[in-house]
Amino acid sequence: MQPRDVARVRLDNALALFEEFVRATVKHPDAATLRGLERRFAERLQIHPSYWSQIKSRSRQIGERLARQFEQLSHKPNGWMDVPHGASGAAVPAPSAPSLAPAADDPALPRNDDERFIVGLVLTYFRRHPERARTRLLELLGEVLVPPPAAEPPAPGAKPPTPAGKDDGLSLWKQSQAGIAPLKRKR
Repeated sequence: MQPRDVARVRLDNALALFEEFVRATVKHPDAATLRGLERRFAERLQIHPSYWSQIKSRSRQIGERLARQFEQLSHKPNGWMDVPHGASGAAVPAPSAPSLAPAADDPALPRNDDERFIVGLVLTYFRRHPERARTRLLELLGEVLVPPPAAEPPAPGAKPPTPAGKDDGLSLWKQSQAGIAPLKRKR
């Protein structure tokens, strides 16, 4: 299952948990009652109401730890948040397309919640401001994306470079300064 699919399944299941909570709490909910119920639902899941709002609006994703927290506090079995469920709450087999699914060990895919957060953050920024994001990200990643310049032959009479792993303090200091911009002076 792709990370995007897991995020979607977890969101759908969290919304199903909220619907279950509403049905168990109120017979005929109106808008004002729902707002109060959302706050109470968030408290039940031990998250801030604004965090629940961000999850619903898809500006935040439910990570591994939060999914397990939702399951535990909603009395669901471990892994329940990661499996699609129908209206009855029973697990629905996910559609399979083995030829289209990426390998689980694909190095390009995020491996943990921290990496998924960063990828999601960059995607959100890029989707909101594509040109500015492209320019800024290329600036930030320039040293990684652009290969280092080819080494020039040493000038006559210059000290030969020190072997790898045997840098003296001065050359190490100069190397560390090479890619750092000077600080701006205070006004």
